[in-house]
Amino acid sequence: MTTLSTSAGTVGYDSRGSGDPIVLLPSGGHDLHDYDEIRELLPDGLRSIGVDWPGHGRSPAGTAPSTELRLTRIVEELLDSLTPDGAVLAGNSVGGNVAARLAIRRPDLVRGLMIIDGGGFEDTTLTGRAFCALMSRPWFVRLVYPLFSQAYLRPRSTADRRARAAAIAITRTTPGVTAVTEIWHSFRLPEHDLRAEAGRITAPTVLVWGRHDPVLPLRAAETARDLIPGSRLVVVDSGHLPHTTDPAAVAAELTALASVAFQGGGGTDHAPRLPSASGGDAIP
Repeated sequence: MTTLSTSAGTVGYDSRGSGDPIVLLPSGGHDLHDYDEIRELLPDGLRSIGVDWPGHGRSPAGTAPSTELRLTRIVEELLDSLTPDGAVLAGNSVGGNVAARLAIRRPDLVRGLMIIDGGGFEDTTLTGRAFCALMSRPWFVRLVYPLFSQAYLRPRSTADRRARAAAIAITRTTPGVTAVTEIWHSFRLPEHDLRAEAGRITAPTVLVWGRHDPVLPLRAAETARDLIPGSRLVVVDSGHLPHTTDPAAVAAELTALASVAFQGGGGTDHAPRLPSASGGDAIP
């Protein structure tokens, strides 16, 4: 594990392989090990970089609140340092929001984009805002996370169960629960909504979504697909973490995306619509 000093504190990351870079951003409450199975399936010629958010995994507590804007700045600094010529970004949940936000803000750094059940494209509801408010309180997170993680993960694989156990453990630590509640608080802020700016994304984009995600339903994915030029939606039979439930399908999509991104398909004014790679349920 290596660390990088950022404007929001030190973050841990690890790098595997060599070649064209893929940067993997986890969900809030999760660590870089969510992507372990996918990283093992990537072919030679790709370098995968996993990141732990502040207060998660090997990263210590941040020096500033872990809002979506702050996490975006952390990833921007990491890419400027490690992959200044650009990388494929893949992010789950808040990681998907950060990846999409950075594709809008710094298209020179994002050669390709994979949003995995990412936030910022869903409708705002009173119930959703109330739940985000509760999840902004450490006592509530500690109380509900065992049941909540079971509900959103719909665990069926070994990787699902490992990810759930790690998420519960993260919310049992003071740095972890602090970061998680700060992330959930930022979901209530106006800047969480990416819909008005999504049309500015020029990187080749694949949306991978769990069919049974109770947190960010499929209609949010369809909205993102309709707003991001040339994007394609692949639906996996999973909950909120399709990459732990079906890593082979997600790895195939990620490999195909990297092939397009690093062979002249990235950074265009109108990103190409990508063909299906995994045999998953692609929705045009």
